[in-house]
Amino acid sequence: MKIYAKYVKPYWYAFILGPVLMIVEVVGEVVMPKLLQLIIDNGININGTGNVPYILKIGVLMVITAALMLLGGVGGAYFSIKASVNFAGDLRQDVFEKVQKFSFANIEKFSTGSLVTRLTNDITNVQNLVAMSLRMMLRAPGMFIGALIMAFMTNARLAIVIVIIIPLLSIVLFLIMGKGFPRFKIMQTKIDRLNSVVQENITNARVVKSFVREEREIEKFEDANSDLKDNTLRALKIVIFTMPVMTLAMNITTMAIVWFGGRQILVGDMPIGKLTLFTTYTVQILMSLMFVSFIMIMGSRALASSERIKEVLRTEIDLNDDEAAANKNAGKTLPVVTKGSIEFKNVSFRYYKKNKQNVLSNISFKVEPGQTVGIIGSTGSGKTSMVQLIPRLYDVDEGEVLVDGINVKEYMLDDLRGGVGMVLQKNTLFTGTIEENLRWGNEHADHAEIERIAGYAQADTFIKSFSAGYDTVLDQGGVNVSGGQKQRLCIARALLKHPKILILDDSTSAVDTATEAIIRDNFMKEIPDTTKLIIAQRISSVIDADKIIVLDDGEIAGEGVHGELIKNCETYQEIYYSQMEKEDAV
Repeated sequence: MKIYAKYVKPYWYAFILGPVLMIVEVVGEVVMPKLLQLIIDNGININGTGNVPYILKIGVLMVITAALMLLGGVGGAYFSIKASVNFAGDLRQDVFEKVQKFSFANIEKFSTGSLVTRLTNDITNVQNLVAMSLRMMLRAPGMFIGALIMAFMTNARLAIVIVIIIPLLSIVLFLIMGKGFPRFKIMQTKIDRLNSVVQENITNARVVKSFVREEREIEKFEDANSDLKDNTLRALKIVIFTMPVMTLAMNITTMAIVWFGGRQILVGDMPIGKLTLFTTYTVQILMSLMFVSFIMIMGSRALASSERIKEVLRTEIDLNDDEAAANKNAGKTLPVVTKGSIEFKNVSFRYYKKNKQNVLSNISFKVEPGQTVGIIGSTGSGKTSMVQLIPRLYDVDEGEVLVDGINVKEYMLDDLRGGVGMVLQKNTLFTGTIEENLRWGNEHADHAEIERIAGYAQADTFIKSFSAGYDTVLDQGGVNVSGGQKQRLCIARALLKHPKILILDDSTSAVDTATEAIIRDNFMKEIPDTTKLIIAQRISSVIDADKIIVLDDGEIAGEGVHGELIKNCETYQEIYYSQMEKEDAV
């Protein structure tokens, strides 16, 4: 539990006051039956007359006790909730921040649905346990101990009944809870699966509808939902036994007490008030055990959730600033991207480190500042993997990647990525206005600059065609704009960073060739000092580049300008002539 200590420390007073105030209520619950017994045995006579002053005196004490119980109960509940909510809020914040630091490789270990579940449902389970524990941590054992002591003080012989039932009941409850934990753990993984199905379906709603796959998606959801339902029932079946077991124990104990206590009353060994008092304490003892059972039920589920949360927090991030931080601590000045030169030195890379097969092998090339470099190759040749090594979305397994002559590992990640603008292969926009999305590139940019940069990406015209212009609200993922419009918005967003290196990963595939040519021309005129790496499927997109790198099966098959490659590179020739044949056929 050391991992959670930091979330307790800021709210230590609430963690202390909550249980302490609940003890005030417990003391009242233990004292109240005794006061009632005094009224029955001493304030009311058998012949029907009563000691009214005595009854009023004890009655006033009961009212005061009830008021203190109210203050203790309300105060204890308030501080318990305050502590648990703040605890969960800080924990959720840290888990989210940890996920934000994950590399792509780290994220791939968890599904999106699983991370959503861990940030929401799992943390809520832990929060509920903390709240319940703070309310019952001292209340349940306090009531148990207090009622047990009072029961023995009232009638030690009759208390033997309780001594017999408690161990038997405790064993049964522990057996029930032991069965529950693994089932709750499985149940949480089924919630992961359901969340993944829902997230995937809603995000790709247009694709589902265009292929008329609604029925198939409904079947997938029904399958995941039924799986969750069955596993939830399987987990809760164990819990269902708790209440009947507790009720049976309570009834058996009460019957035994009434039986043996009634006999003592008949022979004159115990007054009626004491039997009432003893029965009340017995119920309190059993109720305190029931409270403990509730905590154990919640604990079983929360423990499974806690393990999943700790799995995220304990995940070792394989991309970090350790090398740069060491240089900073040594008094060295940390580099920033100022020119935009790039060099790969014998770089090899694979996604799964246990695999022997490389995705990239022995990649070496240089790019001078301000150059435009085209990267082309067949699907799966390693184009995207290669450019993702520049901003350290992944790290190389062998060799070095240099930016401005410095190994990328020597940069702070923020400084390195701040100098690199990247439009990923999958264009993603966020819920909000167009301007809010563009400001991801530069939150301090004024509107005039946003319009100017959008013009470079050929986005300004279509944005202004919308009735709300730059205030047009985009739906999640930007589904209410076309693929080409989305690509141009993403290009504009990257340009607003004013990067020294701009990477376009097949980012104009949905744009017509005429518009694409204008965008390339704007690049040449408006950002001549920015190094541009353009991954493309169409040779026409890179034919005028200063350099073209041809990849084939993770290796460089050719490097040079179009004229050189068309003569010397067989892979480039195959791509070029296949595209020319298609154009001629059209």
